[in-house]
Amino acid sequence: MDTQVAVIAPPKRPRGRPRKTLGERDDGNRRRELILGAARLFRRKGFAATSTRDIAAAAGMQSGSPFYHFKSKQSLLFAVMEEGMQSAIAQQQRALDASPAGLRPADRLRVLVRNHFDVLLGPGSDFIPVMLYEARSITPRQRAVIAELQSTYEAAWTPVLAALQSEGRLKAEVKLARLLIFGALNWSAQWYDRRKGATLDQLTQAAMGLFIGEAG
Repeated sequence: MDTQVAVIAPPKRPRGRPRKTLGERDDGNRRRELILGAARLFRRKGFAATSTRDIAAAAGMQSGSPFYHFKSKQSLLFAVMEEGMQSAIAQQQRALDASPAGLRPADRLRVLVRNHFDVLLGPGSDFIPVMLYEARSITPRQRAVIAELQSTYEAAWTPVLAALQSEGRLKAEVKLARLLIFGALNWSAQWYDRRKGATLDQLTQAAMGLFIGEAG
């Protein structure tokens, strides 16, 4: 009796180049360069006016290459915001950890304000302004993720402001004061020019005088 051996055909390979796995994206590729370049372009030109060709050129890639790392331009925008906020949280925590123990609330606020100016205006500071002014270009679910990261960042400010209010140094309700303080600080991303005018230390001094009357 003849026997037949079943031959199992190999699975069909999907057309085009396969999307890289998370490990491949993070190992020896250009993902970080794409995010940094996109952040600069989104800040300078705006999300809508920036093409994927612009982003690829900034990273030294061919025009279609960004899609091997991100599904769309919008997903790249979200990555810019998410990684920017994660970086800001880590930077803020380092600033607080490096501060002397037992700082009075006013000095702790000074640390937070000075660090926030560095996050907004220092080297590699394109991430946060993009997050502030391009939030409408991401999905509601993505905005919820960014809002949670913002809450984590701002949580360090609440006990400091509450302590200042208890001392009589902060005259406003804590939540409203926090919103107004961040509104004032964040607007500096629109007008500040590091090549002329005040230093970040001088901005911090002015902000402290404005918020709690302590400019020294």
